[in-house]
Amino acid sequence: MKGVIIKCLESLVCEKFGKEKWEEIVKRSTIDKFHMFIATEDVKDETALKILDNLCKVLNVSLQQAADAFGDYWVNVFAPKIYPIYFENSKSAKEFLLKMDQVHADSTKSIEGARPPRFEYEWINEKTLIMKYKSHRGLIDIMVGLIKGVGKYYKEELIVRKLDNERVEIIFK
Repeated sequence: MKGVIIKCLESLVCEKFGKEKWEEIVKRSTIDKFHMFIATEDVKDETALKILDNLCKVLNVSLQQAADAFGDYWVNVFAPKIYPIYFENSKSAKEFLLKMDQVHADSTKSIEGARPPRFEYEWINEKTLIMKYKSHRGLIDIMVGLIKGVGKYYKEELIVRKLDNERVEIIFK
């Protein structure tokens, strides 16, 4: 996983809960307290998952609550500052989501060591999309939170439902 994800988590926790909480998460995750995560750094999946697990414990939140908070923060605060082109080039939540597989495919070509999830799309009807999550990490709950964040960013009401560990249903109102 790329360090940018951990940098976002750090920013979220420090802004919403205080630096002390982030320091406690790092300590519980047995990471050197002086380690500064770099956006392009490769972070072992085990380390990232340990951070996420400890974040839930320290903040006393469920994985889905953490995933929703991360998704909202990533889409509405963090990512638009570093990846503005992706947001500016989409006029709706639907358009943005349908570009994500290509964005992730391009990142594997341009960012050394990148292994982002990939997506497949299946339209059930004109308003209902099934996004299939393809990743060895098993972080579909994060995907659900991100999709909810996309709806908020574009000021659109989306109904987002995890169907199983590989598929999310999105209804565009």
